[in-house]
Amino acid sequence: MFNLIIVVAIVLILAIGYTIFRVTTLVGIAKGDTQKRVTGANKVQAALCVVFLVAGLFGFFYYSFGGLDDSFIQPIASEHGVETDKWFWITMGVTCFVFILTQILLFGFSFKYQYKEGNQAKFYPHNDKLEIVWTAIPAVVLAILVISGWKIWVDITGPAPEESEVIEVYGYQYAFAFRYPGADKQLGDYDYRKIDPINNNQVGIDYSDKAALDDFMGRELHVPKGKPVHLKIRARDVIHSVYQPNFRLQMNAVPGLPTRFWFVPTKTTAEMRAETGNPDFNYELVCNKICGKAHFSMKAIIVVDEPEDYEKWYNEQEALLKQNPGLMAQVPDNLREVAIISADLENNDSNQGVANSESENSSL
Repeated sequence: MFNLIIVVAIVLILAIGYTIFRVTTLVGIAKGDTQKRVTGANKVQAALCVVFLVAGLFGFFYYSFGGLDDSFIQPIASEHGVETDKWFWITMGVTCFVFILTQILLFGFSFKYQYKEGNQAKFYPHNDKLEIVWTAIPAVVLAILVISGWKIWVDITGPAPEESEVIEVYGYQYAFAFRYPGADKQLGDYDYRKIDPINNNQVGIDYSDKAALDDFMGRELHVPKGKPVHLKIRARDVIHSVYQPNFRLQMNAVPGLPTRFWFVPTKTTAEMRAETGNPDFNYELVCNKICGKAHFSMKAIIVVDEPEDYEKWYNEQEALLKQNPGLMAQVPDNLREVAIISADLENNDSNQGVANSESENSSL
């Protein structure tokens, strides 16, 4: 409602300004001012420049800062997020200062140097020192801002620390899938030709790679607090986005072009719930690319655990191969024994069924 009032007020101010301009023009005609080189409209136009400057700056500050709600700046929950926000606000401060200064000079000069009888403009075509100053200063400032941001970006998208938790994030219309490397802490290879929705191999795990035998899938993205998390990102169909504002996490998932991003979570889900006062708070991973008609529903929960809770959860997970014995058909003969051990299939009744089925097929 308040915004509507502001819009109506602006329209009224413009209407009043236009009316004053028309009245001034008509008065000038009645007084015979139209024969002069400068009419009363000149002063009106100059005054309107000042009015526009003041109203414009007020609107700029109100809608840029005064009108922000709490959702604009999400609480930071990652180490690099502190640096990211610091340089964001430094950049905002520099650009706002330059914007305000240029607007004051633009409209201020228009008002101060409005045409007056007897005034003579000075011919001032060139000044080398001035050219150097207003070229060098922006160049230096921009270089500092760009290089500082580039260093942060290169760090979080470059090679992750060796002790990182490696997790694959796989985007497809319209969901995310999360793959963990199992006990060996090494993600196995993948091949799009291995995708098998019937046996829940959504990400195309290639079981000809020994490291893939104990890989497991997570319904949610669990990560440990205070430890580097290395996300290996890819997509099946179209460009998606891996976005989480609290972590200042943003990376595209591109078909055929794996990307990566690593970060260190600093607040557990429980701690963030306490900080925000919202017992239902959850970190949400969302796709902020318009990836199709069900784009709005493409999201997943991220759970930040204490390290010991994360290890407990991690060790309780079962390999995808154990959950879906039908995938044993994709395991090469020379890795069958290793697969049974790696996926902990010794006590899996369904594995016995697979073995019996294979035995019957071989006898036929």
